[in-house]
Amino acid sequence: MSLESVRAFFASKAPDIDVIVTDASSATVALAAQAHGVLPAQIAKTICLRVGERTMLVVTSGTARLDNRKFKDRFGSKPRMLEAAEVIEATSHP
Repeated sequence: MSLESVRAFFASKAPDIDVIVTDASSATVALAAQAHGVLPAQIAKTICLRVGERTMLVVTSGTARLDNRKFKDRFGSKPRMLEAAEVIEATSHP
C-alpha cells in the first residue's frame, strides 16, 4: 500500500481525516508523539497479530499494552506478533 493508496482510501472512506506526512521517524510511539507534538497516549498504534490461522490488526492507544490472558480468553489462543515480512505479506504495507 503506497502513500497515494492510503490517501485515496481516506478520501473515499473518511474525507474529514487528514493524512499527515512528516520527515521525522514514527517508528516508535515516542518518536511519533514527538514528531506530532502530542502525548504518547494520543498516538494510535497498530499491532499485527496471528492467532492460529487468523491474522488481525489491533489499533490501540500508544501507551496501551496487550493483556495476553484476556486476549487468550477472548480468542482461544495466545497471540503471536508477525515478523516484518509477514506484515508486508498480510497488509501490503510495512
